[in-house]
Amino acid sequence: MAQFDSALTSAAFNDNPYPVYHQMRDAAPVYWSDAWGCWMLTRYQDITWTLQDYQTFTSLGRLTATMDLPEPLWEKVKPLVRHYSQGLINVDPPDHTRMRKLVHMAFTPRAIRKMETYVQDIVSRLIDAQIERGEMDVIWDFSYPLPVTVIATMMGIPVEDHAKFKAWSGEIVGFMATPKPSPEVLLKSQDALLAMQQYFRDIYAKRRQQPQDDLITALVQAELEGDKLTEEEMVSSSVTILIGGHETTTYLIANGLNALLQHPDEFRRLRDNLDLAESATEEFLRYEGPFQRNRRIATRQVQIDGVTIEKDQLIIQFLGAANRDPAQFPDPDALDIKRSPNKHLAFGYGPHFCLGAPLARLEAPLAFRGLLGRLKNMRLAHDNLEWNNALFRGLKSLPIEFEPA
Repeated sequence: MAQFDSALTSAAFNDNPYPVYHQMRDAAPVYWSDAWGCWMLTRYQDITWTLQDYQTFTSLGRLTATMDLPEPLWEKVKPLVRHYSQGLINVDPPDHTRMRKLVHMAFTPRAIRKMETYVQDIVSRLIDAQIERGEMDVIWDFSYPLPVTVIATMMGIPVEDHAKFKAWSGEIVGFMATPKPSPEVLLKSQDALLAMQQYFRDIYAKRRQQPQDDLITALVQAELEGDKLTEEEMVSSSVTILIGGHETTTYLIANGLNALLQHPDEFRRLRDNLDLAESATEEFLRYEGPFQRNRRIATRQVQIDGVTIEKDQLIIQFLGAANRDPAQFPDPDALDIKRSPNKHLAFGYGPHFCLGAPLARLEAPLAFRGLLGRLKNMRLAHDNLEWNNALFRGLKSLPIEFEPA
């Protein structure tokens, strides 16, 4: 059964995956892909179940266990495999619960709310820097520098090192585009990972000697009921927090603004009532969420919708498909910034629900209020937009024009 394999690797799917998601959901909601060597899920109810039931669908080894590699290459990529066999997002309870409690203190809603003035100041400064030009690339001039500045500052990473992390992050996630990455992609991802790991280890050593008021110090000092994070757990968690803390919000803001520009009525609706920014953010997460797919491995033989999944087989949960499932969302392909209820899966579901969701939910509404409130007569500079559809779905650039201040 491989009727959708060509569609899943096509340029049309990269630009707009949602028609293929609908076809798969109708014809083969539990679909075996020969090209990817795994099962693919597109129904909301199946995906919520497999995200919640970690005993049947585990995160252990989900990113590397199914890679089909010759033995010499396995030896070469052992550091990459080891990294993605531990850490916050790669283990299940009780280890995940222990680590999440230790890391969670920095991401409580109360802690995040204290950052509102700081985030608003960055939003204002980024817009100030562009407003007299009458044009900007939303991603490179705004939606990337905003979250990367916030998360790097939270962690205690110097401003001059931010560019390093952008480069490393892009290369690290490169191997996650498919379950069958090429040797070249794997080794490139591993090189970037090793560089980032060493950077963090150097910072940990400094924070042990000179603690500061930042997240890295908090991770070094974290202790709860006698439990501490090991250095490997700190490294893995730091990589996860940094990548997840800026890549997803970068694309959330850019994807959301692009959706508004493609839907002028909704653009005017939000521009005329900026109090809808929180509701609009939830709709952008559903409509064009930056994190489109997740992975789990079956721990036993199990049936989903009458289809047998064998033990140790990989399943990919298309979150973007679940968020357009008409069984859950009426008129799912319509953009409705007042949609309610809106129980999207952009932040996942179950034990691994995104730790950084409160931060994204702070940053994005402030960003949309700033952009729509200050940039007049906003419009796309051109329609030739290119999409990245690997681990994170987002535009490569988003050039806009507006009336200069």
